[in-house]
Amino acid sequence: MSANLRPTGQQPTATYESAFLKACRREPVPHTPVWFMRQAGRSLPEYLKVREGIPMLESCMMPELVAEITMQPVRRHHVDAAIYFSDIVVPLKAIGIDLDIKPGVGPVVEQPIRSRADLARLRDLTPEDVWYVTEAIGLLTAELGSTPLIGFAGAPFTLASYLVEGGPSKNHEHTKALMYGDPQLWADLLDRLAEITSAFLKVQIEAGASAVQLFDSWVGALAPADYRRSVMPASSKVFKAVEEYGVPRIHFGVGTGELLGLMGEAGADVVGVDWRVPLDEAARRVGPGKALQGNIDPAVLFSTPEAVEAKAREVLDAAADLEGHVFNLGHGVPPTTDPDSLTRLVEYVHTQTAR
Repeated sequence: MSANLRPTGQQPTATYESAFLKACRREPVPHTPVWFMRQAGRSLPEYLKVREGIPMLESCMMPELVAEITMQPVRRHHVDAAIYFSDIVVPLKAIGIDLDIKPGVGPVVEQPIRSRADLARLRDLTPEDVWYVTEAIGLLTAELGSTPLIGFAGAPFTLASYLVEGGPSKNHEHTKALMYGDPQLWADLLDRLAEITSAFLKVQIEAGASAVQLFDSWVGALAPADYRRSVMPASSKVFKAVEEYGVPRIHFGVGTGELLGLMGEAGADVVGVDWRVPLDEAARRVGPGKALQGNIDPAVLFSTPEAVEAKAREVLDAAADLEGHVFNLGHGVPPTTDPDSLTRLVEYVHTQTAR
């Protein structure tokens, strides 16, 4: 049972009344909640110290280390939610896909998946495959107390892109060639990945995650018609699979200004917005009944404190009439960011929005 809900007749846990979960549910909040994507990333010296000499995927499978890294930005920045330290390719590695995360490159797949025969390599994911996730979340929820933990997974399209391309890609040529050229194989591939992703999210929720985010990092490469026809069914399947748990479901992608309405329609409770679309315009595109998350440009963090505050003020003003707002960057924290800039930003948002 998630830390967000309890069976009928029992009182909700302290996380249920947190500013973050209230905002996700579009309820009044004591202040606008803040967290950052990749907040436990390479910008923190304490992170670099504990990760020294440990490969990325290996670090994701060490429960005590995962718990420590996840907690670091909570302690330093006083953010309103923790994001579980992992990587979107972890469930693929867990089911035996030969891949590695290469520094400076990203996930690289030894044998790309491009034929129907390759689908057989994508077996079901079981809780035993990712035992370290359950263990790490148990450690985290005990330490976090009333601070919610966000679990996450890669969306079927983005996982498919890595698998088909063999690694990161600017233009997704092989991915789109498969999507357009063999739509049935493409549909079967995404459906398979939806099953794996759903299982991975369920493990996190059942271990104690209070919310989940589906990262569709590369889906902004698609036109709306292609998204609706070739991607949305699989994403919707994931959101539907975890609906019964009652935890907020967040959907995020980069360059998705033209897809925001569809991403909400796919089943998310909260739609993440990058920095390219103001939140008031994003709300118009998404429509009523959804909270929004975002969306200051991460590059602003390298400017002066005054410039960061001015941009944050713009975001807060654009979010003034939203049904629910979770303050975040429009993408992840850049690795060379000054951590103090993030700490000041959290304090500014909390102070400016205190009710």
